[in-house]
Amino acid sequence: MQSSTLQYDVVELTRKLVSFETLNPPGNEAGICAFLADLFQRAGFETEIVSFGEQRCNVVAKTGGHEKKPPLAFTGHIDTVPLGAGAWTVDPYAGVIKDSRLYGRGTCDMKGGVAAVICAALSLGACLKDGPGLVFFITGGEETGSQGARHIVANTKVKQEIGALVVAEPTDLVPLSGHKGAFWVKAVCKGRTAHGSMPEKGDSAILKAARAVLKLNEFTYGVSDHEHLGSPSLNVGTIKGGINTNSVADHAEFTIDLRTLPGQCHKSLLDRLSKFLGDDVVLTPFVDLLGVWTERADPWFATLTDIVSSITGERHGIATVSYFTDASVLTPYHDNVPTVILGPGSPRNAHITDEYCELSQLEQAVDIYRALILDWYK
Repeated sequence: MQSSTLQYDVVELTRKLVSFETLNPPGNEAGICAFLADLFQRAGFETEIVSFGEQRCNVVAKTGGHEKKPPLAFTGHIDTVPLGAGAWTVDPYAGVIKDSRLYGRGTCDMKGGVAAVICAALSLGACLKDGPGLVFFITGGEETGSQGARHIVANTKVKQEIGALVVAEPTDLVPLSGHKGAFWVKAVCKGRTAHGSMPEKGDSAILKAARAVLKLNEFTYGVSDHEHLGSPSLNVGTIKGGINTNSVADHAEFTIDLRTLPGQCHKSLLDRLSKFLGDDVVLTPFVDLLGVWTERADPWFATLTDIVSSITGERHGIATVSYFTDASVLTPYHDNVPTVILGPGSPRNAHITDEYCELSQLEQAVDIYRALILDWYK
């Protein structure tokens, strides 16, 4: 690092961020947040650590904002998924460089993207104070339902106005117009226990749950397909019930993962699903994240597309992604500002054993984000 400019090389900063073990669960973002908060503060940003549990936290940093135009915002999460059962061939926290790739948990999803947006901003130095401004939402808890982002919007003292949002998730540097929402619901069935040799004396909660799960194959959503995102989807992810083999189960539950379309009302969907499954099933949501969509004709999005094309040499049509992001929380909270999902790394490499990001994409990402900031400051 050069003390005069506080510039980091994007590869070295990514390696530093990867060295923090932030597997979620449990999360443990405190150390990396302290490091990033110090980095932002030394670069002249107003910085706040927003905690949401023991060793769980986010960083909100901002600079500038002295003009009528609202700031440009960036977001990225610093928690990662667990390592998995497969054996890694490299140390997942060492940031090993091999064959023009940077390996490690989080290199792709998405500490590389976080490093790139920070390097882009730091490279512009003090000039950022004299303009519309930048805001960074660096979040924890994204992998398990955007807890960090939800805590930011629920607990930040003053709502920060923004004009557009860049989500630095891995997209192979392809600008994505949006993604589906995630609506996760727990379904509980109650019964009456009895001896397993006399099932007629009981009322099996497991059979109720099984009938409900099979019935879900016939569920319809009551909405039209989206031109680019298609139709909503449904998956039963877990099911459990009973206390032992030789008893009739008096409790069973399963979880439903619904992926919804931008603008789809989750309350109406819950009411529809509850009516469809009937009185034997009690539904309780536990993750509620909205879909996100920005029209390609939006002037800022059109400019962004030109910038990306000028740097990568490629121009892409309208593209979407299947995973959710913190934009599900941040975009609707900020009045559905134009939002792009755009970052280094391939989505195919997220969550895998020996996760990696191409070095060239990290470097191009810095150039893209820097160009977006300069365009916003024009």
